[in-house]
Amino acid sequence: MLPSIAQLYLRLSIGSAFAWFGLDRIGAWGPFGKSYISWGDWAHFTKYAHQLMFFLPYGLAEVFAIIATIIEISCGILLIVGLFTRWAAYAGFGLALSFAICMSIASGITSPLGYSVFTVSAACLMLAAYPGYRWSLDQKILSSWNEKYPHRHRPI
Repeated sequence: MLPSIAQLYLRLSIGSAFAWFGLDRIGAWGPFGKSYISWGDWAHFTKYAHQLMFFLPYGLAEVFAIIATIIEISCGILLIVGLFTRWAAYAGFGLALSFAICMSIASGITSPLGYSVFTVSAACLMLAAYPGYRWSLDQKILSSWNEKYPHRHRPI
């Protein structure tokens, strides 16, 4: 039972953090300057994103910032509801590792260590390695599939 609870806690904590910070970049939680707001709008986020990706042309860095935000929000929501959990965890692993590497190059190793970005990346990889996700839509779909087609391979 403890592994199932740990997996659920890991999934929800990573998912909510990804969703929260991804949505914060587009101003979903309010304007920049409030105590619980990190970015508040796209302009404040992209300024930092361009600092991290200083080695890329401006336009390409902007495209990567958009892609990263889409991945972060999508992974967050998918992890919270437990849909395509393994794939969302792998995507979160790659995204967090990319953030950590860029932060290390641009600001030094203490930046990603201080914000636990490597830890989030490792946690996503650990989550992806779980054999199943007990309290998830994935499990609900799998159970339904197994009841309907008991001798076929699972869809997820």
